[in-house]
Amino acid sequence: MTALAFPAWQRWAALAAPLLLAACAQLSKSPASSPAPGTPPKPAAQGGPFSPGALQSLRPEQFRSTVGSAAQARERLDNDRASIRAASAKALSAPQDAAALRELAQALRLVAHYRVDLDVAGPPLLAALPALDRQPADIQRPLLTAAYTLYPADAAPLLRDLLPRLSTPREFAIAAYTLMQTRQASDLALIQSRLAQRDRDEPRLQALALAVGSAQGMPQQARPPLADLLTVRPGYPVVFSFQRPGRQQMGLALVRQADGRFVRRPDGGLFNIAQLALSSSGLPGTITLGNTPQGLFTIQGAGRAASNIWIGPTPYLHTKVPFEASIAEYEQRAPASVPASAEPWTLDRYRALLPASWRDYAPLQEAWLAGRAGRDEMLMHGSTIDPRYYFGSRYFPGTPSDGCLVAMEYWTPDGVMAHSDQIALLQAFTNQGRDRGYMVLVELDAGPTPVALAEVIGAVLRAEQSAGVAVSTR
Repeated sequence: MTALAFPAWQRWAALAAPLLLAACAQLSKSPASSPAPGTPPKPAAQGGPFSPGALQSLRPEQFRSTVGSAAQARERLDNDRASIRAASAKALSAPQDAAALRELAQALRLVAHYRVDLDVAGPPLLAALPALDRQPADIQRPLLTAAYTLYPADAAPLLRDLLPRLSTPREFAIAAYTLMQTRQASDLALIQSRLAQRDRDEPRLQALALAVGSAQGMPQQARPPLADLLTVRPGYPVVFSFQRPGRQQMGLALVRQADGRFVRRPDGGLFNIAQLALSSSGLPGTITLGNTPQGLFTIQGAGRAASNIWIGPTPYLHTKVPFEASIAEYEQRAPASVPASAEPWTLDRYRALLPASWRDYAPLQEAWLAGRAGRDEMLMHGSTIDPRYYFGSRYFPGTPSDGCLVAMEYWTPDGVMAHSDQIALLQAFTNQGRDRGYMVLVELDAGPTPVALAEVIGAVLRAEQSAGVAVSTR
């Protein structure tokens, strides 16, 4: 049975209050889901609701959707659209009032989620942009993010004057990425000149400088052999997520076992699921609530969201980037006897975990930069979001998140889970009794179609051969 066997209309709409819109936030901090940095991994024998054995016993019919009935979903949508209209009218009448702009920021998150009322929320946003530098960063960020996601062409003329006055690196970078969408040489030159006056060691600005160089035609590194990457961290289970640049098509996830063999289905075919690593903002991976960055993540067991109905009831795999995870967590070892301050995170330490041929490949260092920039809680989870909001998008029926990797899940009209690729992923990852390992996200070549197994199967077989794995070809 595949996920696409269930039509999208059978899923409940995932609607809730604006505070729940951060799809990869508001997670349970219980020991089962998020051990404190430096805590040694618990052995699987300890059991618990997220132990490998418990995950192996999960069945879709055990789960009910966290979003309520279809009637409740429609009521929420109506209420949220009323909130969008009210907040937009208030902000339009007072374009520099901080309280009004905070309400507008929440409304714009709803607009981006539902893809509705763009014409209602656009005018107050554009009215606020010219003097946005007078507002605190917590107002600047969501408004600039909405400009990038929803109104880049209309916002660009306003951002040219605003850009030099944005003092914080994150907000400057968001505005710059929005300007880059014009693809005009003059805008790229403006960004480049302003970057030269800023701290180039700042991780978000490092990533921005690389993006500007690429847009200006700077030669890009050739991707090293994919088969080499598939041998990363031998002795640990690894999830590999293959995505397209821009994340506008569905990606593909495979699982390698600790012994180097990739997980097969009962019929002998290679286990694989569709997976989307696109954020609702579409911003790059070093920016808060941006796309999941490329690179190596540690996996620290499984957990369940405490209050976030968008993730739903299925357990997630707890993926972490450097700095979010301690060095001990990242290297999957007991904490060192020396203080953490004496064991600093360095780029060389991160690079050393990669295969030799990939250590100088800059795109795979995005996870390192994202960790330095403070990103966290970019998880692998399921979804209760109604994909019909994104009908017509190239990634349909996938559903964006806020920086996580989302597997397809389907729900019957009465709210019972019919099928879950997330459960399949959990069970593939833990099928040898281990729940600690790694995840690698890497972008393949650009293309108009979802990532296909045919694009990576040759590299998988070469990686297994190099690991000395005997694989049946029946």
